Amino acid sequence: MYVCENCAPVDDDGRRVEQPRKKALTNRVRRIEGQVGGVLNMIENDRYCVDILTQISAIKSALDGVSIQILSSHANGCVRRAVQEDGGEGAIDELLQVVRRMMR
Repeated sequence: MYVCENCAPVDDDGRRVEQPRKKALTNRVRRIEGQVGGVLNMIENDRYCVDILTQISAIKSALDGVSIQILSSHANGCVRRAVQEDGGEGAIDELLQVVRRMMR
């Protein structure tokens, strides 16, 4: 579990936060980006449909992993801090909205 140590806003509107483990996250997203490029090449080269779908499934799983890491950091850092400071009703509502979107 990685807790956001720096969940204080980076700017005045409070909508930016320095991500913990930023380097690891960016590396994972770059790998995903490479996978997407691979799928594009597969389509352009008329590869077998099942092979393309298998790669798309792997990409979705990888993105889900990144989402879970960021969600965990947010819950254990930003949301926890909001709960401690003022009860966190707004932060909890926002978190639940995000979870609902992720489950679709």
